[in-house]
Amino acid sequence: MRIQAQSHVDLQTPSGPMRTHLFRPDGPGRYPGVILFSEIYQMTAPIARTAALIAGHGLTVAVPDVYHEYTELGEAFQYDKEGTDRGNKLKIEKEISAYDADARTVIDFFLQDEHCTDQVGSVGICLGGHLAFRAAMNPEVKSGVCFYATDIHKRSLGKGMNDNTLDRMGEVHAEMMMIWGRQDPHISGEGRRLIYDAMTAANIHFSWHEFNGEHAFMRDEGHRYDPELALLLNSMMCQHLNRHLK
Repeated sequence: MRIQAQSHVDLQTPSGPMRTHLFRPDGPGRYPGVILFSEIYQMTAPIARTAALIAGHGLTVAVPDVYHEYTELGEAFQYDKEGTDRGNKLKIEKEISAYDADARTVIDFFLQDEHCTDQVGSVGICLGGHLAFRAAMNPEVKSGVCFYATDIHKRSLGKGMNDNTLDRMGEVHAEMMMIWGRQDPHISGEGRRLIYDAMTAANIHFSWHEFNGEHAFMRDEGHRYDPELALLLNSMMCQHLNRHLK
């Protein structure tokens, strides 16, 4: 379906205002809400295109600035060394509790939005994959899709690099879809097995998909992009969200 022009809202969080980019279906009625957590570069053009694609399947999408405490409202980083270094630095500077509070803020926004139903999902890519997983620890989140979620196996997200995601697996009651690249240097086979075993032990309902792809194979900019895989997985993602949110 067609979507409305991109808009935004500045949501108030415990750590300050958070620019949240909105992508809405263009039609009457109420739609489920999906939080799309970006890579370390915030809301770039590839993330905007992913958000638009999801919205076109009848879902309201909110893309929060993951580093809003440290950046200008709506600022995005370049896909270069400077942008990568800055994003990686901020990833371990921000408190893990602040990441969680941001997710809670967007969930509350959806629940109060007259154009949204009470069904909420989370999607994330790279850093965002980890954040989408943690967002699913909120009981309102019914469905989640995580693309090569980084740092879960290393417990290295946030200030102090000592997150508790593996310990809180039992709090996830959403239907999860986990997607990985076998040639991803950031998440080894051993790391993936650790996450798989932890999710299984916690009795999470999930599907698990591994493909021959490098890190960032979904991003439609750069040499690692795999268009065939991206087309397949974008379809799988939207089917998963619609199945569990509608």
